[in-house]
Amino acid sequence: MGTRSVRLDEEAESALAEIIGRTGLSISEAIKNGLIEYQELCRHRSTKSPADFFDTFDLGEGGYSFAPARQAKEAIKTKLKNKRKTA
Repeated sequence: MGTRSVRLDEEAESALAEIIGRTGLSISEAIKNGLIEYQELCRHRSTKSPADFFDTFDLGEGGYSFAPARQAKEAIKTKLKNKRKTA
């Protein structure tokens, strides 16, 4: 079992005081219960993998690329030349 020292702002201190007052729990028990509840919440939220996250983007055909990878350097040069001409 570890001992921790934490700093609480006014809002957190007020919430802790209310929880202790309503439940009769000790400070340690209230914080422990809060951490366990938050752990469960995080477990349910983090069911998505990074691949699931990126699947939400619709980049269309070829994504944001404007040329195949083999032609990328040449395409960038052309794009920069065209940009200078219009500026």
